[in-house]
Amino acid sequence: MRSRHVSQVIAVPVARVYDFAADPDNLPRWAAGLARSTVTRRGDLLVADSPMGEVTVRFVERNDFGILDHDVTLPNGVVVTNPIRVLAHPDGAEVVFTLRQLDMSDEQFEQDAAMVADDLARLRDLVEQPA
Repeated sequence: MRSRHVSQVIAVPVARVYDFAADPDNLPRWAAGLARSTVTRRGDLLVADSPMGEVTVRFVERNDFGILDHDVTLPNGVVVTNPIRVLAHPDGAEVVFTLRQLDMSDEQFEQDAAMVADDLARLRDLVEQPA
């Protein structure tokens, strides 16, 4: 199994990136690979309509370390853990998503990496907009 770190530098402070990305209401705006429409809450679970079908998402609690790790339960019941960090960077912040190949083909893994890169670029574009 391979892993790949997909990252995006964002020219705003870490706290602004983290606050935006940690807000479940913003997920459909930037995380198209995870949520295509409004996210609903069931207790501490988030329910989203994803490209794979309905998924549930459980994020770690908000924290001061920039950690946005989350478990995604796929429609088939498989749980995928997605490590994601918002780190300080000389130009502001850097978001790093660790993608794991698991049971994907090499082609699917490359497609997934491209989708994550697109999502992170969309996140950058949104949070770099003037407030």
